[in-house]
Amino acid sequence: MCIYVDDIVYMSSSLKMLELFKLDIKMTDLGTLNYFLALEVKQSEDGIFVTQRKYVENILKSFGMQSCKPAATPMNMNDKMQANDGIGKADVWVYRRLIGKLLYLTHTRPDISYAVGILSRFMSNPTKQHLGAGKNLLGYLCGTKNLRLWYSRSMECRLQRYSDSDWGGCIDFRKSTSGMIFNLRTGVVSWGSRKQDITSLSTTEAEYVAVTTAAC
Repeated sequence: MCIYVDDIVYMSSSLKMLELFKLDIKMTDLGTLNYFLALEVKQSEDGIFVTQRKYVENILKSFGMQSCKPAATPMNMNDKMQANDGIGKADVWVYRRLIGKLLYLTHTRPDISYAVGILSRFMSNPTKQHLGAGKNLLGYLCGTKNLRLWYSRSMECRLQRYSDSDWGGCIDFRKSTSGMIFNLRTGVVSWGSRKQDITSLSTTEAEYVAVTTAAC
């Protein structure tokens, strides 16, 4: 069950609990879930698709990039991001609005988690380089807005966990960034990318920190 203010999503193989809710709570049954908090849900006999395609289109439109040239990757890894790059300041409110929207999009787009995590480090004092990287990410979304999460009805219930790390990728603090992802059956159920709390002295240490974070 998921509750947001006065909206309730009920998921179960039994409708008994739903009927009990109706006895105690004045509510309207809207039927099969199709849309909830900018998440589009499509259910079939084979499984469930979850996407935020319309949300992506709204982001692109709000920044005037609905017809932009698609980018091949979420971030150009040759661009070394740092707090004070000397390139010039960007509009802080535009940048924060962009990152806020992108952070919500990571609920269904694990492929942009790393890029959004990097860009979110500069919200207090963004530069034109940071904003340019954000627009590159919008270009990537323009070409991949139809990507969806897929949860199959496969009977094999197996949880798989993966983790990875760079080494000292944060130029300002020389800290590494961990990445982790969890698969259940055929679908991704949890993921994340974040800067490590300590300064790892080797690639091995950085990898161990990432594994520990994923395990916890």
